[in-house]
Amino acid sequence: MIVQMAIISRLPLLQGTVDLVLLVLLAWTLQEKVTTWWQWALIGGILVTYVSAMPSVTLLVGYLAATAFARIMQAQIWKTSVLAMFATVFLGTIVIHGLSIGVLLFSGTRIQLQESIQLVLFPSLLLNMLAALPVYILMKDLAGWLYPVEIQT
Repeated sequence: MIVQMAIISRLPLLQGTVDLVLLVLLAWTLQEKVTTWWQWALIGGILVTYVSAMPSVTLLVGYLAATAFARIMQAQIWKTSVLAMFATVFLGTIVIHGLSIGVLLFSGTRIQLQESIQLVLFPSLLLNMLAALPVYILMKDLAGWLYPVEIQT
């Protein structure tokens, strides 16, 4: 969270930035031996909600939904987690930004829907997709270190 707020948020493309917390949560969730994915999604969602100006549960619900979808993808559909990472990053970014835009419109904030999509959603989606692979590799290495493979003799 600190890296995202201090460094990553200072590197925008138009008005979009990389959502490092989302990427880390999704990459961690897609690791096979990880069982603590929902706890980390809850912690990440609470932290992002705390520092954000969005209404309280919007981002928390978005992060929990994205990680739940990632776990379903990992367990049911794809065993190749790299493909699942790209699919969940794509969908997760759209869900989180869609929820944010919807809540802002519902609360009466005057925003232009087309500009929000063009200047925030699409650039954030591009940046998240570009950063997805390096974050996935780092989380895979971390999971391999924390959950070593048992060698049977």
